[in-house]
Amino acid sequence: MTHAETPLVDLRCEAHTYPDGTVGMHDVEFSVFPGEIVALVGGNGAGKSTLLEHLNATLVPDDGELVVGGTPISEDNKTRARKEVGFVFQDADTQLVAPTVLDDVMFGLQNYGVPTDEAKQRAREALETVEAGHLEDRIPHYLSGGEKRLVGLAGVLVLEPSVVVLDEPLAGLDPERSRLVAERVQKIHADGISVVLSTHDLDFAAEVADRVCVMTDGNVVGGGTPSEVFYDDALLAEANLHPPSAVRVARDAGLASAQPVTEAELVSLLTEVDNLDATRTPAPDGRGRD
Repeated sequence: MTHAETPLVDLRCEAHTYPDGTVGMHDVEFSVFPGEIVALVGGNGAGKSTLLEHLNATLVPDDGELVVGGTPISEDNKTRARKEVGFVFQDADTQLVAPTVLDDVMFGLQNYGVPTDEAKQRAREALETVEAGHLEDRIPHYLSGGEKRLVGLAGVLVLEPSVVVLDEPLAGLDPERSRLVAERVQKIHADGISVVLSTHDLDFAAEVADRVCVMTDGNVVGGGTPSEVFYDDALLAEANLHPPSAVRVARDAGLASAQPVTEAELVSLLTEVDNLDATRTPAPDGRGRD
């Protein structure tokens, strides 16, 4: 997959080593472009969270560079990265700090000196964007897991970032709340914000992503469109991943050549096959319909 645009975020990380000596990431080049959803997939310990935390300078390379909006990021301008690249952590409680949901979503704006009335209005608009306006007076820590994710997302959106990063946005959620969060992710993308997310759920990645990057052992070992990645048996085996459900069913049904990756694509393909078979069913006089 090639891009003509200038990346919104461009990371080159030759190495990142944690204080205990663990190598979190090495030899990584990763970019985020306008108008895309990128899914990072890989097993536990593959380096997905480490990569994501480099995108807004929460972590910095031991050797390398982060460029956001064309500007190299250093210790002096990390706030630029954190404003342009909003981060929603897997553990939503880590970013819920205020007594009410509305106060929490306003928090970042007030840190930037936005007047209270304006911050309150923008916070309410951000909550409405993720359809969580009804939560504004609730105490954040009493929300459900899915509600906390939406509030965390609103707290990022209120700063008007160009990229939103979500670390395992469906982790620990039941199917209904997972669907709700997935819908909100697609909605903010439709509003023109690029999204980068990590996930263990390859069905979800197939459903929402324009581009999939596969990580293992602290490196990006492959990537492409969902169909390019999820029909690449060697790449998935290298990362110890199993393809999405639609891919497995398509292979079993002998339909892999069409490369469906989502349930909707598979159903559409099966419907086409059924309709084609119906036109070939012999008529009562023994002659085929066609």
